[in-house]
Amino acid sequence: MTVTDTDTASSIPARQVRPAEETHAAELAFLAAQDTGPRPPGWALTPRAVVTFVCGSDGVELALPKRRAGLPTKLAITPKFVGERALVERCVVTLAGERGLLLTGEPGTAKSMLSELLAAAVCGTSALTVQGTAGTTEDAFRYGWNYALLLAQGPTPEALVDSPVLSAMRTGRVVRVEEITRCLPEVQDALVSLLSDRRVTVPELTATEDAVVSAVPGFTVIATANLRDRGVSEMSAALKRRFNFETVHPIADADAEAVLIRRQAVAAVQRAGADFGVDDAVLDALVTVFRDLRSGRSTEGWDVERPGTVMSTAEAVQVAASMGLAAAYLPGGDVLDLLPGHLLGVVRKDDPADHARLLGYWDGPVRRRAENGSAMWRRLWDLRGSLR
Repeated sequence: MTVTDTDTASSIPARQVRPAEETHAAELAFLAAQDTGPRPPGWALTPRAVVTFVCGSDGVELALPKRRAGLPTKLAITPKFVGERALVERCVVTLAGERGLLLTGEPGTAKSMLSELLAAAVCGTSALTVQGTAGTTEDAFRYGWNYALLLAQGPTPEALVDSPVLSAMRTGRVVRVEEITRCLPEVQDALVSLLSDRRVTVPELTATEDAVVSAVPGFTVIATANLRDRGVSEMSAALKRRFNFETVHPIADADAEAVLIRRQAVAAVQRAGADFGVDDAVLDALVTVFRDLRSGRSTEGWDVERPGTVMSTAEAVQVAASMGLAAAYLPGGDVLDLLPGHLLGVVRKDDPADHARLLGYWDGPVRRRAENGSAMWRRLWDLRGSLR
């Protein structure tokens, strides 16, 4: 009997979202056994296997060098991140050198997903995470205290509460810092010494062997930051120097984006207990609209006024999933009729003037496609009134 991701998932209590190390446990176990090459200290997989885990094996079945109990002899690794393989390779090299990695990009470009996949593959867990907000304190990067024990015993190692960063340092793992520029500058700067000295000093435990916690080999940091958040809490020059920056761009290939949107929308609707009833033609129209508005140019080469909001793949997934849920639970009419209303909900999030830009898109590319004889675009043109 062999272990599969489905078998692994069935042994775990139902949750809305499972971390990558659980969802893809079978692939991680297979890759650990399949690639026996050298790996950096503390790594669960070789750097080459990490890249394969994230990007997939291009449909090729990898073979184990020798049979292992509970593992298949051959397995094709599924792609999980749609993007440049070279980007993933640079990220892996950065982590292998124990240098901080900062993933930047527009919202919805899968920065968090990539950081989760990398952490799961490198050290076996993506759970060591700090969510950056305006309310994040320095304790989230250093340590806190169990105040009941602190009052009863005073400052002792037992009363110390490790932050995710400190836990990663003790165990030689990857810690993820989400939305680092949302943290206040003085909180961000707590990372400067951690990434330089690779140790945390606990003044309350001075004169004991626990006064200094040094990082175990393998410790490193993956942070994410949205380009739209520049100026919220700009990183200091000192902190920037301790990271390698990698920009995650929107998906370049329309077909690859359509496949990803369908896969994730289907999964979302199935989690809600329904079957996905949006056909490929409607999804193609959805992808076309998002890509036109995102780039400022239609697939035919016509100029399009870009909205201020981010027309990301993640937003497209949400629209596709919402249409699928409406078709399943509130059936009535053509599912294509739902598209303009959901698009309006996306476009009007940031700038009220984006409503006019969406109407301009309808008066431009949508009208022209309708005039060229496309029945689907003719129907969308007829639905212009629902955008008011």
